[in-house]
Amino acid sequence: MSRSTYKIALVSSLMIAAGVLTGCQSTSSDIVKKDPKKAVQVRTQMAVEYLKTGDLDAAKRELDQALQTNSRDAQANMMMGVLLQQEGSAINMEKADTYFKRALASDSKNAQIRNNYGTYLYQIGRYTDALEQLNIAGAALGYDQRSKALENAGQIYLKLGDTVNAEKTFKQALQANRSSFISMLELAEIFYLNQQTAEAARLYEQFVRSVGQNNQSARALWIGIRIARANQDNLGMQVLINQLRALFPESPEYQRYLQLQYSTEAVWK
Repeated sequence: MSRSTYKIALVSSLMIAAGVLTGCQSTSSDIVKKDPKKAVQVRTQMAVEYLKTGDLDAAKRELDQALQTNSRDAQANMMMGVLLQQEGSAINMEKADTYFKRALASDSKNAQIRNNYGTYLYQIGRYTDALEQLNIAGAALGYDQRSKALENAGQIYLKLGDTVNAEKTFKQALQANRSSFISMLELAEIFYLNQQTAEAARLYEQFVRSVGQNNQSARALWIGIRIARANQDNLGMQVLINQLRALFPESPEYQRYLQLQYSTEAVWK
């Protein structure tokens, strides 16, 4: 079943990667000479701002100059990796790996670098390597994006068919952030498939409260339909079917419902 609605956030770092820095400032040659470290920080922050607006070329120029001043700076290397990943061409995706590795070599305890590197590794299909990085970031107590790292790891476990570790990891994500609606939905489906229908319903209802009844994806509605059916909530099931049909009539989820609507199987998959 498609999980496209809740993909791993490949460039979530843009809002937080250089959060310790303040607004863009001028970066004259005098600043570089007087305070090279500050110059690198300012240029890296400017690159972050350009990335937010989608100006990859301007961001690249700032990071090139930052790395020319200090080729080992962890933040600048990390953001160069993020930039190349965001651009997405084969040649730049390959180059991104080098910059993420340089960032880690300069600051191996930086959970944000590991989180970003892990999402990159997931994108290129290196799942085992991605899990190593994400699990380290997810275990970094005090890291403000710890729940995101755990969510990402949980989704990789699902992709690998390891529902035991997926369940464990999504629970950890909810412990780190009670508002983790992705973890709520994923756990609801895991519990449903394990025929733990009461717990599945609780988490699905919690998810709906978090995102809003009218803001659900086709996949979320399909999970809700199956949970309502398993709990013999015929009225709730019909409401969700009507919503799925009205909003996503061509979706794989609605087509799946049409295939199964007369099925007597205990668990609709």
